[in-house]
Amino acid sequence: MFDRKDLLGTRDLTRDEIESILDRAEEMETIVGGTKRSDLLAGKSVFLAFYENSTRTSSSFDHAVKLLGGTSVTLAVGASSVKKGENLLDTAATLEAMGADAIVIRHEHSGAPRFLAERLGCSVVNAGDGLNEHPTQCLLDLYTMRRHFGKNLAGLNVFICGDIKHSRVARSNFWALETLGARVTVCAPPTLLPAGIESFPVRVVSSMEEGIRDADAVMLLRLQLERQHAGIIPSLKEYARYYQLNETRLSLMKRDAIVMHPGPVNRGAELASAAADCARSAIREQVHSGLCVRMAALDLVTRNGGRRV
Repeated sequence: MFDRKDLLGTRDLTRDEIESILDRAEEMETIVGGTKRSDLLAGKSVFLAFYENSTRTSSSFDHAVKLLGGTSVTLAVGASSVKKGENLLDTAATLEAMGADAIVIRHEHSGAPRFLAERLGCSVVNAGDGLNEHPTQCLLDLYTMRRHFGKNLAGLNVFICGDIKHSRVARSNFWALETLGARVTVCAPPTLLPAGIESFPVRVVSSMEEGIRDADAVMLLRLQLERQHAGIIPSLKEYARYYQLNETRLSLMKRDAIVMHPGPVNRGAELASAAADCARSAIREQVHSGLCVRMAALDLVTRNGGRRV
């Protein structure tokens, strides 16, 4: 059972808690499919506070709230009192005072969601914090894998390639996949591997070819193009030569392996269009999974949260 009022990361979640969220996500399929109406969040308000840009995550949470019969309120950070100097806690406390049952937050600083969760009575859901975690993206990845490989992911081989250093998605997946008994292999340019990578529960390989061959799921991470100006990679052409999933590397994958990506995809960088659009691509399925997972997360945390006004 999941009895926490907040969802802040995957590192401290137990196997049972992860599976509870994924099982609940599966139950949400009938609502997403339109065969069942829901009032699970009736009378409840969820505030979306995105201090960083987002398309998939923010719209997914917004739609999730509405499908569950709740009220979704989006904080326009760029036009809010944040621009007048209001600090994070004061902003969040204001939202709670307005009757927020949950605050979904994305913030540039690692630890911002936990900081709020420890000080607010309403539920807090981490939609990505700095270089720390992105738990719902990880959970939707796990849910997508379960749809292809069954509920027991123990022994599954997952290959993650790309900008590991700056990826909160990768970190959340490292912890959760280890908890579920899956094996993770990573590959990246040395400049895009985090310091202390040996402390993570992963195996590091030097080439994509080595990581792809035994993988059940191949996850490409977005190459953050804005970082190439800092000289972290020589050029996009050089990066694609060694770390792009293209037709040649696609042919090395196991027949039943799937291609994954958290989005947005940089076509021609980490993924060739032939790989992004191939029959084994689960990228669009991940978007669907995200809706089910976020519905499940909001349902579970708001059952355990309580307003402190």
